[in-house]
Amino acid sequence: MVIEWLKFHVVPELREKFIQDDEEIWTAALLKFPGYLGKQVWIDPQILDEVVFVIHWESIEQWHAISSTVLDEIENQFAEKTGKDNYKLIEFRKYQIRKFPVKKYF
Repeated sequence: MVIEWLKFHVVPELREKFIQDDEEIWTAALLKFPGYLGKQVWIDPQILDEVVFVIHWESIEQWHAISSTVLDEIENQFAEKTGKDNYKLIEFRKYQIRKFPVKKYF
């Protein structure tokens, strides 16, 4: 499994709208792609101008199989509804989840 980690700066008064628009546009679109496993939205009650999305993918190949043209179309739809000046991607990370067997010591 891989994680797409995105941190956005948002206009504080529009943070909830940003999250709702994301659910309506981005999440709805991603549900159609193989390998998409889900998304978490992280907010800090003390930092009103920040939203973090943690997106789970089955594999990096499935994630990257989505064409840039399709992604641009989704982003344009989102920017039109949300207001492109109301948010900005400020940090991006990619993580691989590695699991190891749990050893029990008694």
